[in-house]
Amino acid sequence: MSRSVVVRVPATSANLGPGFDTLGLALSVYDELVVTQLDTAAVEIVVSGEGAASVPLDASHLVVRSMAHAYAAVGRTLPGVRLEAVNVIPHGRGMGSSGAAVVSGLLAAKGLLAGEVELSDETLLRLATELEGHPDNVAPALFGGLTIAWMDAASPQHKQLIVHRGVSPLVLVPEFTMSTKVARSLQPEHVSYEDAVFNLSRSALLIAAMTQSPDLLLAATEDRLHQNYRAQAMPETDKLVRALRAAGFAAVVSGAGPSVLVLADGPGRRLEAADLAASVADTPWNALMLAVDVKGGTVRDNAGGTTYPT
Repeated sequence: MSRSVVVRVPATSANLGPGFDTLGLALSVYDELVVTQLDTAAVEIVVSGEGAASVPLDASHLVVRSMAHAYAAVGRTLPGVRLEAVNVIPHGRGMGSSGAAVVSGLLAAKGLLAGEVELSDETLLRLATELEGHPDNVAPALFGGLTIAWMDAASPQHKQLIVHRGVSPLVLVPEFTMSTKVARSLQPEHVSYEDAVFNLSRSALLIAAMTQSPDLLLAATEDRLHQNYRAQAMPETDKLVRALRAAGFAAVVSGAGPSVLVLADGPGRRLEAADLAASVADTPWNALMLAVDVKGGTVRDNAGGTTYPT
């Protein structure tokens, strides 16, 4: 019988304001897929939900490419596979859809190779970073919770933290999209000493706010490294962030945007933020009231039995 695995991977929001390319948060929106090994070399793909009309349905699909990357890393050739994906994470909205696809492919490979080759957490993070280019989205997608990610001698590392139960995430998702490549192109090559010190202080404070003191979230999410530079490409996002922050809500650009992440200090405040956003926005925004995902990506045999996390 052909081996089949079920994969589930959360959305993520990176940066969280001052934590540029370093901090990431796993959120309770999930892409799910079933991957079945075939006896032929064929690649069969069925996609429903987000991106169903636009993602490639051949070996260039990011999940399949990620699987092939994992197999090549252990000296194997990817067999024929059938991929059945149900996509829920919005594409091009700053919620880590590409990172989730990368992690989905790597976890699918881990599941199919289980019992023959072991892909450790460290290996998965390294392979995911090679594909994604930076670890801030893939770390929380793999491990869940709030993660700090960094490069150590060219090898990605991470630390997972438990988020204070008083932190209530709200993601405001617009209909329009934003290219991560375009957003990154707006960054200056150099920043001032004052701005660097400012962000260092805020990112340190943000760890305390997220894990111990949610009442400090507004001050802790101030940023001078990336959001102002990207504002010209996302005027609606910038307007909404400014309006929310002026009203006392810890609002930031989610990832590269254009979605807005609000880290509210309690469910009641989250509802207030959603109401305010609806009243000030010029275009429709879908309000997602989410929880922090604490498990990260999972894979299990389709017949049952979890193989990851271990």
